[in-house]
Amino acid sequence: MNYEEAVAYIEETPKFTTKNKLEHTKECLRRLGNPQEKFRVIHVAGTNGKGSTCAFLTSILREAGYSCGLFTSPHLVEINERFQINEVNIDNDTFLKAFQKVKKLSDELVAEGNYHPTYFEMLFLMGMVIFADAGVDYVTLETGLGGRLDATTAVENPVACVIASISFDHMQYLGNTIEEIAGEKAGIIVPGVPVIYDGNDERAAAVICARAQELGSPAYGVTRENTEIHQITRAGIDFSLKNEYYGDTVFQIPFVARYQVMNGALALKTMEVLKETIPASMETIQKGMLETRWQGRMETILPGVIVDGAHNEDGVAKFVETAAHFQEEYPLTLLFSAVDDKDYTDMIHTVCEKIRFRNVVVTQVGGYRMVPAEVLADIFKKEGYEDVKAFPEISDAFTHALELRGEDGLLFCVGSLYLVGEIKSVIRKRN
Repeated sequence: MNYEEAVAYIEETPKFTTKNKLEHTKECLRRLGNPQEKFRVIHVAGTNGKGSTCAFLTSILREAGYSCGLFTSPHLVEINERFQINEVNIDNDTFLKAFQKVKKLSDELVAEGNYHPTYFEMLFLMGMVIFADAGVDYVTLETGLGGRLDATTAVENPVACVIASISFDHMQYLGNTIEEIAGEKAGIIVPGVPVIYDGNDERAAAVICARAQELGSPAYGVTRENTEIHQITRAGIDFSLKNEYYGDTVFQIPFVARYQVMNGALALKTMEVLKETIPASMETIQKGMLETRWQGRMETILPGVIVDGAHNEDGVAKFVETAAHFQEEYPLTLLFSAVDDKDYTDMIHTVCEKIRFRNVVVTQVGGYRMVPAEVLADIFKKEGYEDVKAFPEISDAFTHALELRGEDGLLFCVGSLYLVGEIKSVIRKRN
């Protein structure tokens, strides 16, 4: 198989099937030579913010002189984005080499009458092979769905477990209450290994603390009250983490969204907890925070065009919090889309309740999980927007939204990471 055939093979592997048991994933790792034991892992779970937290940690570790792997999902444009070595996407040859190893194992398993690895398992196993072959020192490892049964939890010896904010998402898989969802996320906690968590939701915090206590794992909560924002500009945010270790140190992050302060604070707390294991100077940590890059999170992709991968109720609420700053200065245009396993009606209501857009354009993304553009348009119309433009094709929707934005406005493209990826693909093709 060549690279294109390998990608096609993976994409044809079912994404949402009955999950294989965690012991199955561990057996796969054993048969691959336990590649995950060749580097140290920081394991990160959560509903929103886990990818950004991984990005902050990776950037700090890089500035501290360590070689780092980063495993995240989903990808926005190319599947290689899921695997970064020293903050660079892997090349096609590296991808293909790892795929061939995992495909060989998959063929052996099927021949023995066992289960074929799932879509996410394939990618996770490839990631462990890629990072072991590259000889990295650390891997920041983002969970896929949940935590307790997630393939990434097959890594049994992380140096730290981090749990970002928890909110309602994927309820059909994770549970219908914050407590149930938190229980699934807390499944990454390992006996005796420190857990650093977002403590803003008391219900989630109680579940995480109880699990940590049960396993004898030191637990460190971080809340908004532990942070102080000094200023927000178009270049980013200056903030401090108010504790004895960091004192009056001010950190700059290159993001305009307030919610990134919590993700940054979780990374800072993790570095504090691991200061004996991963020594890093304050200047190193400051530079790592400032140099962090993360796609699709209030990211400016063209002048006056900002994409945000907010794709659930909590993420959209945080998008609204940020966009509200801009509506006082600029007329805003919205390009929106969502997939059908999200509560897009509530998402739209949250957006319309707080922000008044000059123009609204909707489109459709997500393949078999697609919500027709006309369905989304009808919801916006019920929220008071009489003239909503609906386009089945993303390229047409984006072109029209750019025209509507005009010279004086801002265009926000929101509602799905798929939308962000498709728009980036459109821009790349045009360039």
